[in-house]
Amino acid sequence: MTGPYVLTFSCADAVGIVAAVTGLLAERDGFILDSQQYADLDSGRFFMRVEFRGAGPCFPEGLAAVQAAFAPVIERFAMDARIGDRSARPRFVIAVSQGSHCLNDLLHRWSTGNLAIDIVGVVSNHEHQRRLSEWHGVPFHHLPVTDANRGEQESAILDVMARGGAEYLVLARYMQILSTDLSAKLAGRCINIHHSFLPGFKGAKPYHRAHERGVKLIGATAHFVTGDLDEGPIIEQAVERVDHRDSVEELIRTGRDIEAQVLARAVRWVAEQRVLIDGCKTVVFR
Repeated sequence: MTGPYVLTFSCADAVGIVAAVTGLLAERDGFILDSQQYADLDSGRFFMRVEFRGAGPCFPEGLAAVQAAFAPVIERFAMDARIGDRSARPRFVIAVSQGSHCLNDLLHRWSTGNLAIDIVGVVSNHEHQRRLSEWHGVPFHHLPVTDANRGEQESAILDVMARGGAEYLVLARYMQILSTDLSAKLAGRCINIHHSFLPGFKGAKPYHRAHERGVKLIGATAHFVTGDLDEGPIIEQAVERVDHRDSVEELIRTGRDIEAQVLARAVRWVAEQRVLIDGCKTVVFR
């Protein structure tokens, strides 16, 4: 048996898409482990994720051969498709500022084998998280940033990714706004996390202002980064109820826990090729 492999794709909706994919797998001794699909009737787009492995002598040998076998179907339906090795661990670089809660959570999950990715570097505009990163054996790169050197600093981030073979960048409370140019270069490959008070409580001390207003729900949003600040396609969200008894400190503590959990789920789903972009939205095959 070979594999498992994952095929994900989107294309214009049409009759026969599922039959073409599953039929090819049947002809080539492919065994389907998991299959999910979604038709967006508003946009007319069709989305599918299929996890499969070889189960007989006709199955192509190796990833390149599997990709070649699917090429005619991909061309026939003009699919925006990706075929990957399910056992491969995608590489990530994490960007962080001074706060440690999201970085610490990702490093812990990764180091204990509960997050199937490779973290190849941590970049930061502060030195605060060097000790935490290097304790986990992850290279730490201090890249200070100002308005004057932003272009050079972002080029350095891309260089860290390139040297580590990283496909994805995670903004784990990075607290810096990426340029439109870098956002475009990392389209669909950069994940951000922020509290769910936006756009109501922008700027500094959002939990203090939320507490003053007596909010009853707090939460977090993980999304892909685009040139529109904090408005990229949403991957995951969660909320938790609070009330008048909660202090500002308790709100912050709860909010940080939610941020870490939401970001970890988003990273895991992206790594497992479960997230497909549908315009300003996402399709998440959980």
